[in-house]
Amino acid sequence: MSYYQIKSLEQYFKHYNKSIREPRKFWDKIADENFTWYQKWDKVVEFDMQEAEVKWFLNAKVNITKNCIDRHLAKRGEKTAIIFEPNNPDEEAQHITYNELYERVTKMANVLRDQGVKKGDRVCIYLPMIPELAITVLACARIGAVHSVIFAGFSASAVTSRVLDLQCKLVVTSDGGFRGNKTIDLKGIIDEALEKCPCVEKTLVVKRTNSKVNMKEDRDYWLQPLLDSAPSNNVAEIMDAEDPLFILYTSGSTGKPKGMMHTTAGYMVYSAYTFKNIFNYEENDVYWCTADIGWITGHSYIVYGPLLNGATTVIFEGVPSYPDFGRFWEIIDKHKVTQFYTAPTAIRSLAKENWEWVDKYNLSSLKIIGSVGEPINEEAWHWYNDHVGKKKSPIVDTWWQTETGGIMISPIPFVTPTKPTYATLPLPGVQPVLMDERRNEIEDNQVVGSLCIKFPWPGMARTIWGDHQRFKETYFTAFPGKYFTGDGALRDEVGYYRITGRVDDVVIVSGHNLGTAPIEDAINEHPAVAESAIVGFPHDVKGNALYGFITLKESGEDRNRDNLRKEINEHISSHIGPIAKLDKIQFVSGLPKTRSGKIMRRILRKIAEGEFTNFGDTTTLLNPEIVDEIKNERI
Repeated sequence: MSYYQIKSLEQYFKHYNKSIREPRKFWDKIADENFTWYQKWDKVVEFDMQEAEVKWFLNAKVNITKNCIDRHLAKRGEKTAIIFEPNNPDEEAQHITYNELYERVTKMANVLRDQGVKKGDRVCIYLPMIPELAITVLACARIGAVHSVIFAGFSASAVTSRVLDLQCKLVVTSDGGFRGNKTIDLKGIIDEALEKCPCVEKTLVVKRTNSKVNMKEDRDYWLQPLLDSAPSNNVAEIMDAEDPLFILYTSGSTGKPKGMMHTTAGYMVYSAYTFKNIFNYEENDVYWCTADIGWITGHSYIVYGPLLNGATTVIFEGVPSYPDFGRFWEIIDKHKVTQFYTAPTAIRSLAKENWEWVDKYNLSSLKIIGSVGEPINEEAWHWYNDHVGKKKSPIVDTWWQTETGGIMISPIPFVTPTKPTYATLPLPGVQPVLMDERRNEIEDNQVVGSLCIKFPWPGMARTIWGDHQRFKETYFTAFPGKYFTGDGALRDEVGYYRITGRVDDVVIVSGHNLGTAPIEDAINEHPAVAESAIVGFPHDVKGNALYGFITLKESGEDRNRDNLRKEINEHISSHIGPIAKLDKIQFVSGLPKTRSGKIMRRILRKIAEGEFTNFGDTTTLLNPEIVDEIKNERI
């Protein structure tokens, strides 16, 4: 296992260099020594990056749930696999052992088979963050059904479009879900969504909130009675390495979601390997990722990565502000969490509150803290390091995407020296390059360019469901022969990478290319500012000018707005230069965000340009009402 887990910087460079020189031998050894296979592969990898065609571990046979559950039973059967922490802190947490997880997954797998679900069928899952969500995901994988988790907060229309795109056969949902002090009518949303989905034959309903719901005859069935009569053993389906495992939708620049398809063996190897190294997981650790399983972070680093390593993983149903702003820290204290992985959005929102919410709890169990979802700004990095990590738990600032399947660039804790706002170095097997506008690779350090990956890695998505041409055009045509991430990056003097934001978030002002992320970082350092988003808008003289949408901390709400605008521009001028100053600054109560915390700059760009139509489906936003507020108060 020493080859599997990196313990020193010297070992990192040794492994990394081998993975670049001999990638096939590198991944062959990782896959061979650390997983259970029905049949080994004939060939490690076969690819044509020009055509966006990639296959890993050709002709190997495997089932990912045998590796997540079955192989742990002899040694770890009574170890806790999942800790479920409910929304309501007065409700008792559940501790599910690997033996219990096996029984619950096999029962659910048998229920799905009894309902007519076969290998290759698509199953949509629309559940809150309860154990049944992870169990259903694993049950699908066990019988070879392709799972597609839809975040339980998306609108009926968003659900409809995904179900129809997949021609989904069966849906698993619940009577409702708890989120803070609200109860969400999930069954009602599903009922509305399925009115336009004749492909769905059955709906299985988990009882969570005990809400009164409508049950459609011959379509809707309560899940629990079916589980009660199902046998508690199940033969896992033998899957080909390249059989689809799941399809997960991510937002597209055109507004039409993309169903990213991940396959079985490569994703298994990559999610397990990256989890073990990024979180330095040891046998008795308690790991917690606060994401939702509806996102790729939840797939790779709540369910698959941890369970493949025999870990204890926390599933949290609630929100960080309920019943108060100490909830995250109370849970860490309660369960003695050792690794904590959350989003910069959550960090910034909690940093706005009194730091005493953090300090009243004992966080001494923490060994590693991490951030995911977007680049973390320097102020948030230092707050996280000082108040949560207590300057002893290294921050793993991870960069990756739905499309990559797992973490690509990140510090390895206690190995890679960290640097605020830098994702630092690529993982072994990951070959990043920076490209200039003429499609040439930039060899030097201390440069900025478009971030591409020039050699395939096992966890990468294989296609967009039903539209391989779109997959090829989106990711493999801008820089032929390379995967284009869509992000820009800065590489410093020692080769550390800092993600500067989406390449389309570069605004050309008076001939100067200005990345919006560094400007936002500078603004966010102002003591009155909570968060900001910068977009460009047409300007008669400059070509483009900068428009800032800014939310304030409570301490800044009473400040004179004209004075604040002046201070913010002086702050930008001193940090970046006068060219980066904002022509317009609009103070807003919130920013339009997806459920994963991503700011929808496409909407802000339209508002800044004075275009108030064609925003796309705003019902999938976390806060759709904010769009009208921003639009109505546009400067």
